[in-house]
Amino acid sequence: YPWYAAWDLAFHMVPMARIDPHFAKRQLTLFLREWYLHPNGQMPAYEWDLSDVNPPVHAWACWRVYKIAAQCGERDRAFLAGAFQKLLLNFTWWVNRNDQDGKHVFSGGFLGLDNIGLFDRSQPVPGGGRLDQADATGWMAFYCTTMLAIALELAQEDSAYEDMASKFFEHFVAIADAFNSLGGTGLWHRDDGFYYDRLRLGGETLPLRVRSLVGLI
Repeated sequence: YPWYAAWDLAFHMVPMARIDPHFAKRQLTLFLREWYLHPNGQMPAYEWDLSDVNPPVHAWACWRVYKIAAQCGERDRAFLAGAFQKLLLNFTWWVNRNDQDGKHVFSGGFLGLDNIGLFDRSQPVPGGGRLDQADATGWMAFYCTTMLAIALELAQEDSAYEDMASKFFEHFVAIADAFNSLGGTGLWHRDDGFYYDRLRLGGETLPLRVRSLVGLI
């Protein structure tokens, strides 16, 4: 406040769940309702730019709030299943819109981190190039493992979720493989021992060798 950011809200609801789990679940569900979630699956980033992108941590927040509430004796599978169905739409939006070549390496822009880079990652790449982002790809790998955990939990009582668990396991493996080996080295720089964004410009591929939180993600 006085304005929201979608990923801030996700983080805020994790400690809130220890005080009022019902409120925390309502807040997380709100962003997955038709009033906020775009029909294509995009989640609004913040009030002054709904079309911007925040890191995809909403699934993690739903999973954490579910587990925190379960410690109080309330294992709300209806909340978890409902969130999972809508999160599938958001995950698919990320895959379709931010993995432009379908090779399991992602972009997204600013992604909420200190914008330490050679240029503003929220803006188009100067000269018309393309940027493969280490943090976006790392967030998506994390998204996969969270959705895998939720699917496994729901599969204990509904076998229909077993195939979804397999899907997210396979997707994680594909992202990890691309992260480390696509084009020979992926986004990993062997000499520096660090992950970097990768710029593709004019037929060349160049690592943007700026050590920051982008590579640590």
